[in-house]
Amino acid sequence: MKSSEEIKKIAKKCIENEVEEINSLIPRIDNSFVEIINILYKTKGRVIFSGIGKSADIARKIVATLNSTGQPSIFLHAADAIHGDLGNIKKEDIIVIISNSGNTDEIKNLLPLIKNMGNQIISMTGNINSHLALESNYVIDVGVSKEACPNNLAPTTSTTVQLVMGDAIAISLLACRDFTDKDFARFHPGGSLGKKLNIRLSDLKIQMTNPKVSKDTLIKNIIIEISKNRVGATVVIDNNFIEGIITDGDLRRAIEDENDFFSLKASDIMTEKPMIIEIDCLAFDALRYMQKNNISQLIVTENKKYIGIIHIHEIIKKGIV
Repeated sequence: MKSSEEIKKIAKKCIENEVEEINSLIPRIDNSFVEIINILYKTKGRVIFSGIGKSADIARKIVATLNSTGQPSIFLHAADAIHGDLGNIKKEDIIVIISNSGNTDEIKNLLPLIKNMGNQIISMTGNINSHLALESNYVIDVGVSKEACPNNLAPTTSTTVQLVMGDAIAISLLACRDFTDKDFARFHPGGSLGKKLNIRLSDLKIQMTNPKVSKDTLIKNIIIEISKNRVGATVVIDNNFIEGIITDGDLRRAIEDENDFFSLKASDIMTEKPMIIEIDCLAFDALRYMQKNNISQLIVTENKKYIGIIHIHEIIKKGIV
């Protein structure tokens, strides 16, 4: 068993090696890379990634990233391809094959079949003199000087570099398409990320109550209105105009400051010019607004008309955070 210091030293060295190899990719982002991005951007078909072994795992991850950012892409295992799955390939598709050595038998067997179908081949390989590289239309060099593995055997640095190059491709394509957060939301409707980008206050309208009092409402009735609606606040309305808000905190401060508490009116204790948000805003933006201003409720309006109060707990319960 290694000592604590030895383990930390080994882990740090691994990370240092991989960072060094990642940095070596930067000079390889040249005009050839730009040409590849343009080809992928303009394709009418899909981008099909293929590989074998650990490179296949990386190919799957890149496919997932591309699909999530609006670039239609599928994974085709090199071994399965030669046993019937070639039928997935359409003539408009572009094939990207990932292989560190570029000389595995499965890749060699696959290449002539794809070429006979007339599809363009882009290779992502650690050996630019390999069979794969020589048979490809375009080559992306992802070679590394050594693996992080002390025996220089287990795919570590090489797969990390493949993944980073895949991200560079995906983000370049995303930028070319001017992909926005709204586009991202369309492809991520589930989970907390999707909820952040999709759920609007209008979707929470059923959770809202609309407590309201007039400026002349006495404190007793203000308390009743706040208690009845259970959002810890009520809006003060005058001639259909929002004059202010009264919260539980305002009531507590009024008790502390006034001897004749029950003679107070809404106009005596309300907070004027309250914070208001429109109902078509994202719930996540409303949440951030409340957190930034250290408040628990927001007045919600639709075309400046009072709709109700949204409490921070109702947003949190939707699983946005």
